[in-house]
Amino acid sequence: MTIRTLEPSVSPQRTTDSVRQQLRRALRGKDDACDLALACLLARGHLLIEDAPGLGKTTLAKALADLAGGRFARIQCTPDLLPTDISGFTLFNQQTREFEFRPGPVFADVLLTDEINRATPRTQSALLEAMSERQVTIDDTCHRLSPSFFVVATQNPVEHLGTYPLPEAQLDRFTMKIHIGHPERADEIAMLTSSAADEPDDAAEPPLDRAGLEWLQAQVAQIQVAESVAGYIVDLGRACRRRLGSAHGPSPRALLAWQRASQAWAFLEGREHVIPDDVQLMASPVLGVRLGLSAEQLRETLDGVLADVAVPVMT
Repeated sequence: MTIRTLEPSVSPQRTTDSVRQQLRRALRGKDDACDLALACLLARGHLLIEDAPGLGKTTLAKALADLAGGRFARIQCTPDLLPTDISGFTLFNQQTREFEFRPGPVFADVLLTDEINRATPRTQSALLEAMSERQVTIDDTCHRLSPSFFVVATQNPVEHLGTYPLPEAQLDRFTMKIHIGHPERADEIAMLTSSAADEPDDAAEPPLDRAGLEWLQAQVAQIQVAESVAGYIVDLGRACRRRLGSAHGPSPRALLAWQRASQAWAFLEGREHVIPDDVQLMASPVLGVRLGLSAEQLRETLDGVLADVAVPVMT
């Protein structure tokens, strides 16, 4: 299939709106979750989707991969999964009498790691370097990954048997964590009554390719962040550290992810600059993945922090 690469003359907002609508059609009635997932992709981040089985985690992840174009790979995490099953390995070729590198699924543009908490900590750690630096080191050789390398991981928070909770170092590599939740009654009825003709067409041309995605991500990176808004993010982060302790508060890497996510959200809303509302909206998905708090504790903490820190006045 030949995918038309976006030209600079194409409106980035029009392209993004098209991607946004297609993603929303893939997961009925969950516009907020779809928009957050798209913002994470445009922010060059990585996404963790946490929810009970059957609510559409894998559906959303696959829809993101389909819309983004590029090469897609999927890993079904199990306790016997090895690090080399993710990163690849070096094999001795008997015919050429030389060692050859066989790349693993991490060399895709979009990598879906399904039920990531079922992999052992040793296997989970195989993704640390890839997610942080978009490269993997195997046998003292550094292999570069795609510049738009994007990890979508899913996990079930309800079932604990045979699972390995993600360590803080791993969680800090994710830009945000989202929950999908049960759909509304009307959306469930629509799902049950929809015909086969309403199902996504696998042969349909994805709206983006790798170059088009990187172009949109470059547009997001140019969204302006005023010094007062950057200071607002820093003050909110420092307020979190005061409440939770410096060891449990957001790291500088978390604040950078917070800013990038805010830029992506401003871009989705058609603005050329970040406003405090963007920062506040991104607080829960960005901090929720790394503070280790329950939903109620996170809400209470953020409510207190947002009340303590003065909102900058935009001029």
